[in-house]
Amino acid sequence: MTLDGFEHCMVKAGEVNIHAVVGGEGAPLVLLHGFPQTWWEWRKMMPILAQHHRVVAIDMRGAGQSDCPQGGYDKAQLAADTHAVMEALGYPTYAVCGHDIGGMVGLAQAALFRNAVTHFAILDVPVPGWSRWEAIFSDPRVWHFAFHMKANLPERLLYNREYDYVSTFIFDRAYDHGAHDPADVKVFADAFAQPGRTRGGLEWYRAFPKDHADALEWKKNPLQMPVLALGGDLRWGPEIVAMMQEFATNVTGGGIAKCNHWLPEERPVETSQALLEFLSAA
Repeated sequence: MTLDGFEHCMVKAGEVNIHAVVGGEGAPLVLLHGFPQTWWEWRKMMPILAQHHRVVAIDMRGAGQSDCPQGGYDKAQLAADTHAVMEALGYPTYAVCGHDIGGMVGLAQAALFRNAVTHFAILDVPVPGWSRWEAIFSDPRVWHFAFHMKANLPERLLYNREYDYVSTFIFDRAYDHGAHDPADVKVFADAFAQPGRTRGGLEWYRAFPKDHADALEWKKNPLQMPVLALGGDLRWGPEIVAMMQEFATNVTGGGIAKCNHWLPEERPVETSQALLEFLSAA
């Protein structure tokens, strides 16, 4: 998949190769996708953001065209992958925006690389370390957490049914169903079906116990950089600012109207404008 004005590259990050899509001019901004997606989830926002920023959208370890090794799927390691990519591209400091699992990785990145991350934006996701983290496992909104964390079985159940699962996963969490073209859903399903990628995406969830323990330590030293917390008003928007105030001293944001989970696709203009205002004001 291509976008006008953006180039694809493979970047060595430690022992893994990470696929990155880069374009635009200005202060660097790295975009981190969620489950069950790839860098392509940012396709509607990237041209807007690239008018003001050097945009780097990556496929995280285990997804898309990036490597999917046997281990290294905890959020601290995924954050280290991303930091290595940005350093390799020549950006010692940068802003981070993550959605869903990418938001969890962004939090780890902001906590571990405080001298590098200038701004952190998180989009519609509960995070390990939150005071309600263990309680939300009984919330039907996150029924998939326990399923994905089960070792080995989900891969077998999902094999050759990737489109059924990915399409249902997306549309069950959509407000504006028209914002999700079936062709784009197929892009994500095809990527998820590639060898190793189903397991890679599930490993992000299997790392949750370590992620929670790590985040409980990180929050003892609150983040000082500006944090933007946005969520769909029909999903995590009403809770996300208070959630992130447990981790950071300077948090703004709230809900995006008429939106469920998929802010980058259902409300790309509103989300981009909020992100650009945040990056320019702080």
